[in-house]
Amino acid sequence: MPPTRESAVLTVANIREETGRILFHEREQIFSLPETDARAGISGRLREALERKTPVKAVLDPRRGIVQGITPAAEKEAGEFERSRTLLDKPGKTVSVNVAEIDPTRFNVVDLTLKSPIFKLCTKIVPSYTKAKEIFDFCAQQSCNLGIPTTVTPCIPFQYVRDDCYARAHKMRWIIEQRYGYCCEKVFSFANQNNDELSVRADKWGGCCVNWWYHVAPLIRVQIKISTFSFVIALVVDPSMFDKPVMLSSWLTAQENAACGAHAKVSMYSIQPGSAYTPANYAGTAFTTDPSYTATDATLIAYKNLTTC
Repeated sequence: MPPTRESAVLTVANIREETGRILFHEREQIFSLPETDARAGISGRLREALERKTPVKAVLDPRRGIVQGITPAAEKEAGEFERSRTLLDKPGKTVSVNVAEIDPTRFNVVDLTLKSPIFKLCTKIVPSYTKAKEIFDFCAQQSCNLGIPTTVTPCIPFQYVRDDCYARAHKMRWIIEQRYGYCCEKVFSFANQNNDELSVRADKWGGCCVNWWYHVAPLIRVQIKISTFSFVIALVVDPSMFDKPVMLSSWLTAQENAACGAHAKVSMYSIQPGSAYTPANYAGTAFTTDPSYTATDATLIAYKNLTTC
């Protein structure tokens, strides 16, 4: 199960006044203010941190999705946080999307609908769907829940989908680039308009509903050959949600499960270089990086024994 208490230095992405939802850049999970006497004080400290763009020391209850406490980050903690927070240079664009209107026969085709300049940064694409499935299967085999030694360490907690997408995606990026030698971009989905939320059912991990304000996974470009036709499509590698690589449109559609949220809607998506780690603003136009994989590995280790439902 998710933990009932977690403490971390975080930055506030947004406070949704109407619903009392609290969003942090370093957490995809959506949190709420507590229904206790501490609510007003916590809200005020969060609002101050958002206005000043300063980190806070947050005490969270991921199981209930509640912010239990907020204090200013200690000077040493804030300094270490800022020193480790390197922003991505020249991020790609973030694009508004209406998932219901996507034509999957066109949307997923690279250089037809998907014309991201990010694709020009790397040209060694995956040569076939068979190879893409091999990559996916290898990533999935690194899951912590299997209870066996993994080839890659630390293991990847695919079984915990309430959070951790940024670390899972970054470790898979390392696998795709370093073990297989292919290009790997990241695709971010955002619920950053009105009261939008990304809503999914964790069918692989017990069937409970999970809600995020963003999600990220590796995106690979894959050569497809049918008879005399050849084209490149964008596939997403996300073993936390699927059992195989899926088209970008399918990945986005899965995050609009109306049975799991009254405000289930993908507001935007963004294709970024593989070096992008977490969002650095609510608009989804700035991103942090983790070139040393220090934050990645620490997060994977912290979440390795957690489960979703």
